[in-house]
Amino acid sequence: MIDWNRISELQSDIGADEFDEIVGLFLEEVETEIASFRDSSDHDKLEAQLHFLKGSALNLGFSDFAGLCQSGETAASQGRSDHVDLHEIIKSYERSRAAFVAGRQQAMSTL
Repeated sequence: MIDWNRISELQSDIGADEFDEIVGLFLEEVETEIASFRDSSDHDKLEAQLHFLKGSALNLGFSDFAGLCQSGETAASQGRSDHVDLHEIIKSYERSRAAFVAGRQQAMSTL
């Protein structure tokens, strides 16, 4: 679900303070996109939205979520936006976010 090696690598590369900023920005931007999925049935921008989410998720190690975004992006690019399971993508993000937060809290408590 979470690529903890990617998390560690990114945090090591940019430092703890910058990492926290990136995490905050990531969560904020993803929440905005997820809200638009919930509020709209307009699938005109779905491919671009899923592409953005996939890239952001991969950067931050949300591997399962990124995989679902990739599948959805592919379907949307083939004109099959109606086959994209946005509910499952949202659920995957919520599970991934919860696992990420719990994992970070556990790591901090062992320091």
